[in-house]
Parts: sequence; C-alpha cells; structure tokens
Amino acid sequence: MAMKAFAPRGFVSQEARGHVIARLLRDLPETISVPSDLIEKGRVLDGFYIPPRYPNSHSEGAPFEHYGSLQSEEAIRYAGEIVEFVRLQMAR
Repeated sequence: MAMKAFAPRGFVSQEARGHVIARLLRDLPETISVPSDLIEKGRVLDGFYIPPRYPNSHSEGAPFEHYGSLQSEEAIRYAGEIVEFVRLQMAR
C-alpha cells in the first residue's frame, strides 16, 4: 500500500495498479532514484503474495508449513525498508 500512496501525491502519472511491488518501484518517474537492491527486495516480497493465500499453491502441505520465522523476519525488514523509502520520498 505504501507504493500506491505515491499515485495520489502526483509521483505517478496514473493510478498505481496491481500488487507487484518490484514493478511499482520500477515504474516510478526517473526523477525518483530507486536503489536496485530495493527493487530486489520488492521481488522477494512479491513471492509472498500468492502462495501463502491459497491452500493448493504448493505441491505438498499447507501454506503455513512453507514459511517460518526466517522468511517472516526478512519480509518484515524488507517491507519496512520500502515503507521508509516511500516515506522519505513523500516528505520531499
């Protein structure tokens, strides 16, 4: 959602659509310098969007069996970095 906050503030020429964080970061105007590692972190988060939500997204086992504290902590850290980036950009 933080990425979508750019649209109403005029950072994006059209409404930000979709849930692909890496794409939302890449599609920002050239005047906003997005670090490449932040886009990579968005890709990691993108991998958590569909599989945890659907019981048949993994060939075996329930989604909760495929994610643990390592993945959770990494996702929370990456999401925090993206939110902070958006916050700093909106403060300009």
